Amino acid sequence: MSKPIVAIVGRQNTGKSTLLNRLAGKRIAITADLPGTTRDRIFATVSWQGAQFTVVDTGGLELKAQSTISQEINEQVETAINEADAIVFLVDVKDGVTATDLEISDLLRRSEKPILLIANKADNERLETQAVEFFELGLDEPLAISAYHGRGTFELLDKIVSLLPTMSSVLAEPELMKVAIVGRPNAGKSTLLNALLGKERAIVDQLPGTTRDAIDTLLDFNGQSVLIIDTAGIKRRGRLGVGVERYSVMRTLKAIDRSDVVLLVLDTTELVAAQDTHIAGYIQQAVKGIVLVVNKWDLAMGKSQAEGTTYIRNKLKFTPYAPVFFISAKLGQGVDRVMPRVLKVHQERLKRIPTASVNSLIQQAVSAHSPPRSGKKQLKFLYSTQAEVDPPTFVFFVNDAKLIHFSYQRYLENRLRESFGFCGTPLRLVFKTRGEK
Repeated sequence: MSKPIVAIVGRQNTGKSTLLNRLAGKRIAITADLPGTTRDRIFATVSWQGAQFTVVDTGGLELKAQSTISQEINEQVETAINEADAIVFLVDVKDGVTATDLEISDLLRRSEKPILLIANKADNERLETQAVEFFELGLDEPLAISAYHGRGTFELLDKIVSLLPTMSSVLAEPELMKVAIVGRPNAGKSTLLNALLGKERAIVDQLPGTTRDAIDTLLDFNGQSVLIIDTAGIKRRGRLGVGVERYSVMRTLKAIDRSDVVLLVLDTTELVAAQDTHIAGYIQQAVKGIVLVVNKWDLAMGKSQAEGTTYIRNKLKFTPYAPVFFISAKLGQGVDRVMPRVLKVHQERLKRIPTASVNSLIQQAVSAHSPPRSGKKQLKFLYSTQAEVDPPTFVFFVNDAKLIHFSYQRYLENRLRESFGFCGTPLRLVFKTRGEK
């Protein structure tokens, strides 16, 4: 089931990236006083009141103060509206209502998507009162906030959650293994899909960005039905086009959320770009299975697969468990190895380890490497078990969960993998203090 998507839209320099960072609770988007700092789409998963959703900073709409909305800008805004489940329309309380705000609001009013009008930079009570002038935009009552100082953001989160679709209103996915194919434009995603299918299902073109929508295709592999999701490419930083291209990432995020296993297609000509790292991080954050597919290996110019693997591991250090395959989808080389590995990764996600085996391993791990301590207090493991599958989730009951350190958590994960495998899938490790539910 895909997480709802909330898009932050507005003119340049209204504080969209600052708001994303505030909602995410960490610095994700680069912020500056210069308009148009955000050139790439930035996204983060936000959890609030038991709900989880993805927030997308759409970047500046590149509108000039005196201009009317061009067709290109229309496409940007309309696509954001179409792809998101809710829209946060951000305006600047210090600037007041601008011609650009009026033009954007005209588009938003014609949509059927829920809209939150947010007056940002209300750093004090005097500025909060100035938000009333945004009633002129013809939307609902504006909510005054300060993304920079955190004023009003809790109320904003409450409002966002109230607008999101409930689980009962979302159509259930078919009970099939679902595989998303993602990557940069022209990495060969559609060519790989066609090679897996053995027929021309997706349109393939030399121009980057041919596939603009996520495409669902059923694949019969060794008697098992698999739903393949081909997605729009992820543009490289600084080369985003307007309109559909800028917001195709929303479809990619939804495809990842829907999937069980993700094929991240890397281009041999530029093995790991910043966007590859970015999307790999999202796959891990979504706790999905992952297989790294290096395409166009026929253009490797004498490089060895060992060299390529070492380079990828260094660039994507947070996914050491991801299998790496070198293929040429165009020539059909190595493609036959991809789906067997995908099925294996999916099986690993469904693997359940007996509680006795988990406890025995953790006892051995603790004996070999003592847990951290804080002053005179040392971390003690009381009980361990695998609570869930898909993804594999391990729960550790300890004397004080605050004593766990990320390095020791990583150590335990490595020991679990050494003993039980879990190739291609992230593990979820949960630490609970004794008596905690």
